[in-house]
Amino acid sequence: MNALAATNRNFRHAAKLLGLDSKLEKSLLIPFREIKVECTIPKDDGTLASYVGFRVQHDNARGPMKGGIRYHPEVDPDEVNALAQLMTWKTAVANIPYGGAKGGIGCVPGELSSSELERLTRVFTQKIHDLIGIHTDVPAPDMGTNSQTMAWILDEYSKFHGHSPAIVTGKPIDLGGSLGREAATGRGVLFAAEALLSEYGKPISGQRFVIQGFGNVGSWAARLISEAGGKVVAVSDVTGAIKNKDGLDIPKLLEHVVKNRGIKGFDGGDALDAKSLLVEDCDVLIPAALGGVINKENANDIRAKFIVEAANHPTDPEADEILSKKGVHIVPDIYANAGGVTVSYFEWVQNIQGFMWDENKVNNELKTYMTRAFKDLKSMCKNHNCDLRMGAFTLGVNRVARATLLRGWEA
Repeated sequence: MNALAATNRNFRHAAKLLGLDSKLEKSLLIPFREIKVECTIPKDDGTLASYVGFRVQHDNARGPMKGGIRYHPEVDPDEVNALAQLMTWKTAVANIPYGGAKGGIGCVPGELSSSELERLTRVFTQKIHDLIGIHTDVPAPDMGTNSQTMAWILDEYSKFHGHSPAIVTGKPIDLGGSLGREAATGRGVLFAAEALLSEYGKPISGQRFVIQGFGNVGSWAARLISEAGGKVVAVSDVTGAIKNKDGLDIPKLLEHVVKNRGIKGFDGGDALDAKSLLVEDCDVLIPAALGGVINKENANDIRAKFIVEAANHPTDPEADEILSKKGVHIVPDIYANAGGVTVSYFEWVQNIQGFMWDENKVNNELKTYMTRAFKDLKSMCKNHNCDLRMGAFTLGVNRVARATLLRGWEA
């Protein structure tokens, strides 16, 4: 099931549990605005190349729309639409005053030089600058983009609107980025795992973790879990997978990854078939890579007792049902990976105030937001007698629905 179909299905289930009026349900599902632009740039060799850029602005009932911009060959309107909608529910679950948006350009960033990427980013910004804004829609980095991409957007946007550091988040620190932003999603995953395990009287220390994906989120989650005493017994990335039943030496692995651009060849564990990583024996499984990796084909073989979804939409609805029958507890993505957008909110607040926080304040505030959101989510589970995923969806959808009704938009 693709991301949009799965997201719509979860939304409809939540709307039913909440008893939403059918008109309101429909208005919450339809995006506020969908933007499609053609970006033509001169390549380094003098030829012209065209790329299609998208921005879907889903909902602004609770505040400015917020969401990443990804550079990836598979960026298409359906995927961007699903991710924009997920951002609406995610910001509501975290209880930060934002709505959802998402954007992207269909390209292979690895095949473009730095100057070509800069030209592409600037042209994209020129095409959408009057549709985004500090109090309208605030982009952030996503797959294939980074703090440098945000710096280019900030600079290009500021040419039209004056100095505007709050127009994007995930910027370099020197341009008003927040301390703690780089580790935020991974740190949020740690707090989500702590919240879940504490429900069952378990600490992080001594638990065995398997992490699929060793990019920004997976590597920070591994580092912070390891520092908290958890045992990371297996990890994978695009170059391969490794395991060590006694726990991998994460600081050494991080050094190896920087030097060798991947985990392949690390001598602190045994090589493993990447496809079998998800079914390794562990206490907590953290999918931190692509969507749809846990499906009906492999769900029966998963041996983890808990799953913390660090990636967007890693579990198909069919797999959800199988895992639920097996008694596996899943912390859903719209809560588990909300650390990034929460610290993006802190960055935006700091930019608007013109006053920067120290890293301890950022991390402490993040813990407060993640802990409070888990408590709110559990309370919805109790009210509606549902699992954690529906607890998160009912929490998010209910907050957006209430804001919509209070504004009087549903008519």
